[in-house]
Amino acid sequence: MDFDKLRDTCLSFPGATEGLKWEDHLCFMVAEKMFGITSVNPEEEGVSLKVTPEDFDELIARPHIFPQAYMAHNKWVRIEKYKALKEKEWQYYLRQSYDIIRSKLPKKIQRQLDEQ
Repeated sequence: MDFDKLRDTCLSFPGATEGLKWEDHLCFMVAEKMFGITSVNPEEEGVSLKVTPEDFDELIARPHIFPQAYMAHNKWVRIEKYKALKEKEWQYYLRQSYDIIRSKLPKKIQRQLDEQ
């Protein structure tokens, strides 16, 4: 995984958008709800995303993966190095984060996303 692949993957999900928050954080969103956060600087590898409670415990036991400050109680992790996950794992966890956030949206918005 690298910055370009990360960005392309996140923006490939139905209705996914990106936006700048807090001056230097590139946020990937669905219906304005964040499902991924990284730096606008492609040289910085850190990525934050939401995971299931079961995956949270497994992931934070790995090197270079930590509970995300201020968001760990919501099961967000901070992946400090792209090499911390294999390519298929990146695809899985990015999609999982998107799906978790999307599932909390109103049904009407979810249907609209299905039509895109």
